[in-house]
Amino acid sequence: MTIDASAAAVPAPPEGFPPTARLVDGGTMECGSGLLLLITRAMRRLGDGQLLAVRSAEPSVRVDLPAWAAMVGNEVAGEAAESPAGPWWFAVRKGTARTTVFSTGEGTPVGDRLWVYTNFDCNLACLYCCAESSPKAPARRVGVDVAERAFAEFGALGGREVFLTGGEPFMHPELDALVRAAEGFERTILTNAMVFGRGRRREVLEAMDRSVTLQVSLDSAGPDLHDAQRGRGSWARAVDGIGLAHGLGFRVRVAATMFDEDPAGVAALHARLDAVGIAPEDRVIRPVAQEGFAETGVHVSLDSLAPEPVITADGAWWHPVAVTNPNMRIADAPLPLAEVFGVVRDILDVQGAVAASGREVFRCA
Repeated sequence: MTIDASAAAVPAPPEGFPPTARLVDGGTMECGSGLLLLITRAMRRLGDGQLLAVRSAEPSVRVDLPAWAAMVGNEVAGEAAESPAGPWWFAVRKGTARTTVFSTGEGTPVGDRLWVYTNFDCNLACLYCCAESSPKAPARRVGVDVAERAFAEFGALGGREVFLTGGEPFMHPELDALVRAAEGFERTILTNAMVFGRGRRREVLEAMDRSVTLQVSLDSAGPDLHDAQRGRGSWARAVDGIGLAHGLGFRVRVAATMFDEDPAGVAALHARLDAVGIAPEDRVIRPVAQEGFAETGVHVSLDSLAPEPVITADGAWWHPVAVTNPNMRIADAPLPLAEVFGVVRDILDVQGAVAASGREVFRCA
């Protein structure tokens, strides 16, 4: 039996539990907080009629799992318990029926956009960094060979946009090769604009195709808020970087991250961006997600966060703000993308069926 487990050791199933092809051990996860991803990934590896064992210590799963199975054409063929208070074991038989992929018509269709964490090391240690990047973070760099295979598959699947983020992408020693590998897509690099002003990184910037968009982080009109969140002196260097990139002919998008959106501060930021020639459509103001280093902020889950599939050197995730959250992990390897997108679409199937039924089935932690 193959095991997809959240714990290091899994006990034997209760006596009389049927033999199964795979086991998912969800621990205390609810369906909405990550168990559904584990189950969906495991189900895609089974043939029609095969059994999946699901072990869970979360009581709500006893209600949610049968409801999920009925919605997507599977069947809970058996249930057992290690004790009256759990954990519980479920034998789920894979069916052949599938619901229609649900779409609200909002957001970016799954498969159009791919995020890539090129690396996780960074010259800054922002106090809200969802990726827990810093000068001390392991680099975890995506190799050029992996990127080339990913972009080839992405193109074959009809992909359109590639976002290269980090960490600080300009600290990746082969960023230029990664950008070239993504040629043919709409390409955006997310950067703090602090490290490409000189040396080898300046050469990479100047040689880069001007069809590439640079999205620069700038949290405020003046240095006080930005430096408090990102480090002393970072605002001035970011402003210099914006000026350099703009002067070299790049399209520059500016993204501000704020714990609490202050109307006066937002107005001041817009005024400064007007002055430096950043177009209104190239401005993004976003809240802090309570992920990574952030101790406060917006809570995110499968139910509250629209999918934006992202790959890293060692996996695939539901959204770029959740790459430190094990409950939002789609796969243990970045490829194949077809499976990554397939898992996301299967989750959307369930969410669509839930919405159509008017019933709240999957709870968020």
